[in-house]
Amino acid sequence: MDHASNPLARAEFPLSNRYDQAWVMAHQMGPNALWLAEWLCAAMRLEPGMRVLDLGCGSCLTSIFLARELDVRVWAADLWVDPSANWARVRAMGVEDRVTPLQVEAHALPFAEGFFDAVVSVDAYHYFGTDDLYLGYLTRFVRTDGQLGVVVPGLARPLPPTGPPPHLTEPQTNGTPFWEDECASFHTATWWRDLWAAANRVTVETADTMERGWELWRDFELALEAAGANAFPSVAEALERDAGQYLTFVRLVARRTDRAGLNLYQPGLVHLLEGGPAEGA
Repeated sequence: MDHASNPLARAEFPLSNRYDQAWVMAHQMGPNALWLAEWLCAAMRLEPGMRVLDLGCGSCLTSIFLARELDVRVWAADLWVDPSANWARVRAMGVEDRVTPLQVEAHALPFAEGFFDAVVSVDAYHYFGTDDLYLGYLTRFVRTDGQLGVVVPGLARPLPPTGPPPHLTEPQTNGTPFWEDECASFHTATWWRDLWAAANRVTVETADTMERGWELWRDFELALEAAGANAFPSVAEALERDAGQYLTFVRLVARRTDRAGLNLYQPGLVHLLEGGPAEGA
């Protein structure tokens, strides 16, 4: 499969090349999730049969990819997407024996402590994981020495003291700027490494940025434009203007230590600490 016949074909992503481009575009919710998942998995050691939480799975593309390519068992958790719609996609791709879609909020995960061998999160963790306390909560659900792997949009270098540069904040020719207030969750690999290291719950193994990440992001936006498949206004023009000065993808991979802590998102925590019943018990 070459780039002429498939604009999403890339030599560095041989596993992603196996998927129909129209299917990928139809179910995208941001940058190409399969490229990001394949890049993340290259830095992890996921083995057949492992229990994996795909946190913020979106339309389940990453969950389907993990099940098909790595033969792991995936709990596909997302807040925004109807699990029935995800279940239909899972069944259509023949991985209903390995993928379980759920609708969950990231601060109220309904799993047993230590249940998962690994947690992955692709283009979602920045929505909830910038909280200093969140990693301590999430690691409760991963066994000791289990893996955590995250890919998020981020920064190649810190923003200037004056804030994001004009080429990111000014409207593109389609009238839409790249930078929204929510982009405040974009950070450098160093920022993320320091955040995770400070939590004392993991040993960070990888904290890096994707080579030519901005180009791949732009190319996917252009492919969506050409196919008329944009779910959101294209940001290809802003990415071209930036040319990797700031915008990129950040990858984090870590192992859980044996340290434990309080679940500060637990309702009725004070009652539990006092030895009384939790609210509603």
